[in-house]
Amino acid sequence: MFEKLQRAFWKALTPDLIAETVAPSTPSLLSADVLDALGGADNLKTQQRVALTRVRVQLQDAARVDVAALKAAGVPGVMVLAGGTVHLLTGLQGQ
Repeated sequence: MFEKLQRAFWKALTPDLIAETVAPSTPSLLSADVLDALGGADNLKTQQRVALTRVRVQLQDAARVDVAALKAAGVPGVMVLAGGTVHLLTGLQGQ
């Protein structure tokens, strides 16, 4: 029940602003360090910018995520949801 509420909350805060992008064959929205911390480019199903400061990533295997490495790579906030979905709060870096 909590996961449904949490998912609905994040969906309300981050409406889909840009269509999904399939990861491996397209340029990534993420740096190489962030991709490595997410388990490598082969672990990404999709990546989608949902706000100026947030990227939603769908992963093959969420167990491969290294939260400490993501923070070291400059991602100030990480939210791992059920089903392999990860929200990365990226801030306005590079904007």
